[in-house]
Amino acid sequence: MATTVEELKKFSNTDLHDLCDAADDAIRAGGGFGWLTPPPRHIMEAFWKGVLVVPERRLIVGRLDGTIVGSAQLIRPPRNNEAQSLWAQMTTHFVAPFARGHGLARSILVAVEETAKAAGVGVLNLDVRETQAAAIQLYLSLGYQHWGTHPHYARVDGKSVPGLFFFKDLKA
Repeated sequence: MATTVEELKKFSNTDLHDLCDAADDAIRAGGGFGWLTPPPRHIMEAFWKGVLVVPERRLIVGRLDGTIVGSAQLIRPPRNNEAQSLWAQMTTHFVAPFARGHGLARSILVAVEETAKAAGVGVLNLDVRETQAAAIQLYLSLGYQHWGTHPHYARVDGKSVPGLFFFKDLKA
């Protein structure tokens, strides 16, 4: 199976459908980037279409045999925020369960880092639920530093779930 990673600037062919399907599967498996259950399809489609029109957002996707199966976003602060202009946030990092085991989560994250560096970003921030052990291990293995824990980061099944906050100095 062939894997590729790229920045997506527009949807073509079945890209939007594939991305929504992959996100739905990841959400059902406990990923979710905020959603606990997949939203109606029109909401999911509007979300992804919106990502592509916001100038401060860059969408990196991973493909397995040409089909989008995962993503991450690089989010820069608004242009008027000079004080935080050297950092960016990585979010919506996921790979659909059926496509795991091919190294795409790592490849997508490395592509986000490379995109960030090329844009002059010095520090990349991210946060994740404490329950996402595989993601946490990946971030640590790539040199991200855990700097804090929020004890009530998310609410899942009526219970508070801690969230972990990480950063990586891209200039080091």
